[in-house]
Amino acid sequence: MLIGAEGITIRVEVRIVEQLAVFIANKPGTLAEVCDALAAERVNIYGLTVSDTVDHAVVRLVVSDTRKALAIFETRGTLVLETEVLMFENDNRPGSLSRIAAALSKAKINIEYAYLASMPSARKGLLIVRVADPKKALKVLQSAKLFENE
Repeated sequence: MLIGAEGITIRVEVRIVEQLAVFIANKPGTLAEVCDALAAERVNIYGLTVSDTVDHAVVRLVVSDTRKALAIFETRGTLVLETEVLMFENDNRPGSLSRIAAALSKAKINIEYAYLASMPSARKGLLIVRVADPKKALKVLQSAKLFENE
């Protein structure tokens, strides 16, 4: 898929995925325990962000096997919530996020939060976006003909 504007084209792959929000104690070792539990069951982490408060932290993550991860956390008695998000793999260049955000904004779709990462030398980046209605956002992006190969 391609997003083009002002003579610049960026390659984008987008899909709706499940994101887990895991509530853990805000102390050393708890994130390691979460990661170890997933690794032991061969669940790969594609995206992760941590928000902290005084007593606890919320770990938001997108993983290779959501059902297996849910079972792991339920077995451990860990509070976990599941939500749909948009996951983009896009070119690591200036303007990639801008074009996606502008398309959603034009349709009056608010980005509630987002996180992304890539190495400076990487050709691709991964972007996770939370909107109220991911299915509507995906349709808006597709109907706006932002993705040439749709």
